[in-house]
Amino acid sequence: MQKLTDGLWRWTARHPDWHPGEFGAEVAAFAARADGALLLIDPLLPEDEAAAVGVLEVLDSQVGDRVAILVSIPYHVRSSEELWRRYRKDAETTIHGHPAAAKRLKDRSAFEEIEPGTPLPGGVTAHAIGKPRRYEMPLHLPSHDALVFGDAIAETDGRLVMWATDKVDAKVASFYRDRFAPSVEPLLELGAENVLVTHGEPIMGGGTDALRKALKAKPWYHHG
Repeated sequence: MQKLTDGLWRWTARHPDWHPGEFGAEVAAFAARADGALLLIDPLLPEDEAAAVGVLEVLDSQVGDRVAILVSIPYHVRSSEELWRRYRKDAETTIHGHPAAAKRLKDRSAFEEIEPGTPLPGGVTAHAIGKPRRYEMPLHLPSHDALVFGDAIAETDGRLVMWATDKVDAKVASFYRDRFAPSVEPLLELGAENVLVTHGEPIMGGGTDALRKALKAKPWYHHG
């Protein structure tokens, strides 16, 4: 469990579908304290019991009256329901995400659909990206001057990249330059100092500049 700054933590766990040793085999999740709420973002508990205990010890210590589980993209529902069951007796606990995320829950009673731009617990806002619009919605955490991306933006070799879903040829490069990058550019106006990604290392400081460079560069492709 890595403390990034006051009230903000990051941990990693083995991706349930990717092969060991490849980029993306370890994915990150985040926890934040904001406005009296504990925010759990794209949470995935480690399979290793000792590692999971270490994560839960930190999370348990931060639970107050409000827990909000925020899912940036439906694929990242992961441990959301398990954590909801863990905390719902002690705190008001809800799960928030794109409507498609609800299909991955056995019990949808605590699920709340995210509306882009509408404030979520902790003052978080979600933002629509993509043309056509994607299911992924990056999350802005004003409490920690941070933007969180699920899959659209990743980090590799110390830089942010637009993660292409297909091998990059002229057509794919044109799509990301002319259609996808412009849909993300409004997030630059938020001026976030930090960019947190579930694939790769966080950019703590200079996040907006790093994102701007990523949007101007060719997309990056890797499939595991």
